[in-house]
Amino acid sequence: MADNLPTEFDVIIIGTGLPESILAAACSRSGQRVLHVDSRSYYGGNWASFSFSGLLSWLKEYQQNNDIGEESTVAWQDLIHETEEAITLRKKDETIQHTEAFCYASQDVEDDIEEIGALQKNPSSGVSSTFTEVLDSACLPEESQSSYFNSDEMPAKHTQKSAGEISLEIADVDESVEKEKYCGDKTCIHTVSDKDGVKDESTSTVEDDANQPNRNRITYSKIVKEGRRFNIDLVSKLLYSQGSLIDLLIKSDVSRYVEFKNVTRILAFREGKVEQVPCSRADVFNSKELTMVEKRILMKFLTFCLEYEQHPDEYQAFRQCSFSEYLKTKKLTPNLQHFVLHSIAMTSESSCTTIDGLNATKNFLQCLGRFGNTPFLFPLYGQGEIPQCFCRMCAVFGGIYCLRHKVQCFVVDKESGRCKAIIDHFGQRINAKYFIVEDGYLSEETCLNVQYKQISRAVLITDKSILKTDSDQQTSILIVPPAEPGACAVRVTELCSSTMTCMKDTYLVHLTCSSSKTAREDLESVVEKLFTPYADIEINKEELTKPRLLWALYFNMRDSSGISRSSYNGLPSNVYVCSGPDCGLGNEHAVKQAETLFQEIFPSEEFCPPPPNPEDIIFDGDDKQPEVPGTNNTVIAKLQSSEESKNLESPEKHLQN
Repeated sequence: MADNLPTEFDVIIIGTGLPESILAAACSRSGQRVLHVDSRSYYGGNWASFSFSGLLSWLKEYQQNNDIGEESTVAWQDLIHETEEAITLRKKDETIQHTEAFCYASQDVEDDIEEIGALQKNPSSGVSSTFTEVLDSACLPEESQSSYFNSDEMPAKHTQKSAGEISLEIADVDESVEKEKYCGDKTCIHTVSDKDGVKDESTSTVEDDANQPNRNRITYSKIVKEGRRFNIDLVSKLLYSQGSLIDLLIKSDVSRYVEFKNVTRILAFREGKVEQVPCSRADVFNSKELTMVEKRILMKFLTFCLEYEQHPDEYQAFRQCSFSEYLKTKKLTPNLQHFVLHSIAMTSESSCTTIDGLNATKNFLQCLGRFGNTPFLFPLYGQGEIPQCFCRMCAVFGGIYCLRHKVQCFVVDKESGRCKAIIDHFGQRINAKYFIVEDGYLSEETCLNVQYKQISRAVLITDKSILKTDSDQQTSILIVPPAEPGACAVRVTELCSSTMTCMKDTYLVHLTCSSSKTAREDLESVVEKLFTPYADIEINKEELTKPRLLWALYFNMRDSSGISRSSYNGLPSNVYVCSGPDCGLGNEHAVKQAETLFQEIFPSEEFCPPPPNPEDIIFDGDDKQPEVPGTNNTVIAKLQSSEESKNLESPEKHLQN
């Protein structure tokens, strides 16, 4: 039981984001006793993925600004000795701000809206009664054993079923459905009322015109009914095929728990139009957007970028210049400069130096061809799968997991200044040698001198792709240049239904940029350029070429990356801080941070070593075989279940083109 945990661990980790989950797996794999807790009811923190109703549940929670410690908790002050002091943790999650939701799809007249496959949720301990009444059907219950991998399911329970489960599949759910009582975001004035279909002025919807072209009519009711087809990421990222996260997944064999899909297109936005960018040599010479002269110039420049370090004379004089200025000196046409800057290097005109731009271009080119015709991969069922896969690995090697488990304070020894224990909301004191905590859990006093950045995010549901082709199953990435000098470019990722992130005949679109204002103020202009609100469709050909916008969510997320340890006040020497998601496209920062902290804590241990060879497994009672150094026999036997006794499959088998 969570209220009767063991009292001694080697490592206690608070928060289940990507860097914390990687650290948990690495520590457990090296033989450490790991306790991994999270006050939330789902894995991943700000790296999580949700079904549509799960996202509404998450949204409601943040807009109500719930106090995660509002229920009665055991007083912890009496557990602090005279030689000790307490460092309290934050009771409210303040990493998400300025949430605004808009419903543009028409609402059916039906009184009842049911979500297919929705199961009644067990109310979490930190959520108000009103919240759970409104959103009963948001999540899977704890006891559900469906392999439809929702963010509220527990990887530890999957390992109980089969520690060697390799891929995640959608299972048929025959249980009775729970009626969806929530339509839009009622606490946000821009969204739809759920009873009579009356909308606010800014989102008044109209029925489809019968004279409009034949396009599938997607209503809000249909989105809710198919809500479990959605897996909506809080943070939008892709995996570089030669990146550090892919290398770590393959090395540690965590890749067997997840499948990937290749990103099929790199797009560019120029002069108000969306165009496909040629990436490979074949794409360049088959492109109709480039002249023959441009093709030769581009191939020559890309060849130079692959080995630019061997020709320092070509760029030394421009080291202090921006990459955009450097490109102008290379005889590239404006068309080619735009492609290289925004769609290959994927940088901004003002902030990127020449060296950074050349390095980004080289990295892009080196990742081409490994798993497809673009450098990027996307995990099926969303980015939130990745933290859960590492949590599963930790559980397989003996880690203990507790969701909805709140930590009230750190217990610090006054003399040594080291943290000795935590006290949870049950009043239990749990001792450990090392403590790892997500930045969002630290108190305002601890973070008093920290200057945070913000990320502007938008999540859109649309009815067709931003660049229509013969295939409707395209996964694309697009960089929209800033409209004004000094502003940030906006990264757009469009996911089709084959990524298992949205229902059929819809697309899930993520927009991301560094914040200068609220998310809506930063991103709404880009949304208007690319999409037409469903309610504002007019009978003219220009507007009908744009995808229809069915539903939109804007929010700001805290970016705690790049903060030095010295910025935190009174942090004990054995307490280590992990940051939340950064604004970058890849996951390199999270992997590097996890590896750096692991080597700092356990300098003599290998970071996430390969799994043991099945031939070297020692089962209990087999005294004749030599013991595998540094590995517990029982844990190894658990790892190789009946399904895993076979040779481990190559990770590349799970990569789908």
